[in-house]
Amino acid sequence: MSMRIWVAVGSLALVVVAGCGDVEPESHVPDAPVASGGTEGEEVRLTNLRQLTFGGQNAEAYYSFDGSRLIFQTQREGVPCDQIYTMELNGTNAQMVSTGDGRTTCGYFFPDGESILYASTHLGGAECPPEPGFESGYVWPVYDTYDIFTANPDGSGLTRLTSEDGYDAEATIGPDGRIVFTSVRDGDMEIYSMNGDGSDVQRLTNNPGPDGGPFFSPDGSKIVYRGRAIEPGAALDEFRSLLEQGLWRPTALEIFVMDADGANPRQVTQLGGASFGPFWHPDGERIIFSSNFHDPAGRDFDLFIINEDGSGLERITFNGTFDGFPMFSPDGAQLVFASNRGARVEGDTNVFIADWVE
Repeated sequence: MSMRIWVAVGSLALVVVAGCGDVEPESHVPDAPVASGGTEGEEVRLTNLRQLTFGGQNAEAYYSFDGSRLIFQTQREGVPCDQIYTMELNGTNAQMVSTGDGRTTCGYFFPDGESILYASTHLGGAECPPEPGFESGYVWPVYDTYDIFTANPDGSGLTRLTSEDGYDAEATIGPDGRIVFTSVRDGDMEIYSMNGDGSDVQRLTNNPGPDGGPFFSPDGSKIVYRGRAIEPGAALDEFRSLLEQGLWRPTALEIFVMDADGANPRQVTQLGGASFGPFWHPDGERIIFSSNFHDPAGRDFDLFIINEDGSGLERITFNGTFDGFPMFSPDGAQLVFASNRGARVEGDTNVFIADWVE
């Protein structure tokens, strides 16, 4: 899962991851809130748009802390299920840095650039783990063979950080090297943090429902994440039943913020659709994310930016397919994201980079 959107235009089949089907998440949203921004076709916040990958499923491209390189996951010709690659900012010198076995998700650089982080199922077998059927409708897999690993930037020196039963993935890193990640180790989908060596694991959320996809704020004081509070009843029963089968249904998600220690959780969006993949603007006050709340059919995901207090919602992209997994460069001058736009084959997801217009 890892917010891996299984895209078949229509994470995430989107390759969403995380962090990761064959149709976009279904989410009927009546009376969508109005967002400011450009009009159809006017992506006024983006200029000098460049495509970095060409073909296959490419997503979750994240900058190194010095802004010099990108790490991303890809499924392409010769790579049957997602592996972690690094590349230059112009898309050149793409190199696999994961093992090539199993499925991986959510690559990330450590602040010093001397190590990378990602989740992988390779200890559960070299083959791609099976994808779920449609017996339960549109669902994402939560592979219990995912664990979190560190390695040198070239993929050597692989070290396992997690060994608990169940899914551990969607890991990212704060400016002090502390890791935040998603796990089902306690029977629910919750957010945890740990030191860079895997020690001092702390549970940060305690809400029934799919909390995950966390990122630290630029100063490391806060964490943004996607989630859904599910009250006791049929919906919670279904969520828990699916999770016991290693599945979940990502059809209703909102954006939340909490302090780095899990205190003071607060809901940022109340849009009614499937909002995910949040990331902080370098000013630490705004959050960019992907959502389908504006599309009654739930198939068009665009990028939006919002203030941490929930005000100032602004639409950034107007593509009509899928735009997701946004990340600002450390200086805020550029935005990298994944998109179905301009796909040569229906369902292809590629990485794009653009200059950000403030």
